[in-house]
Amino acid sequence: MVDPAFLTVAIITVVSAIIALEFKEIIYGAIALGISLLGIAAFFVLLDATFVAMFQVAVYVGAIVVLVIFTIMLVRRESWMTLPEGRRKVMGFVIMFIIMFGLGAIFIASGLTEQTVPESTIIFTQIGEQMVTYYAPALIAIALTLTAAVIGALTLAKVEIGGNRNGSNN
Repeated sequence: MVDPAFLTVAIITVVSAIIALEFKEIIYGAIALGISLLGIAAFFVLLDATFVAMFQVAVYVGAIVVLVIFTIMLVRRESWMTLPEGRRKVMGFVIMFIIMFGLGAIFIASGLTEQTVPESTIIFTQIGEQMVTYYAPALIAIALTLTAAVIGALTLAKVEIGGNRNGSNN
């Protein structure tokens, strides 16, 4: 018998990945990509790798997807809001109920009320020390890449008012 939590996460992840590839509006594709990456983090949680799951959420969903959405919204200002107001509300409620049902099914099937004591404890100070010593060059490279992407997005989204390039009010 297949675990219902795994099946729910697998369906959400695969469907959102397909939506991310197939949507014509890039903003909806970026949101679907974020949901797909959250599904991958949920797989890590199901495998009892919560640190990797939180790292997945922080780096990929919290930084990369937010940066992509931020860039899209800066460059393509109003083109992502093509649905009428009433239809957007209906789609929002549908997505909300799907997410609530999926999270509820995962919570009920996960048995979170049972408490187990792990045999080995994780020392978070050691993880922090490794992040700022051993993995510091990778974190710096990611920070510089994200900074360059934001500067590029701001440069692309720059609007010149009245053709005035030097910023003075003549």
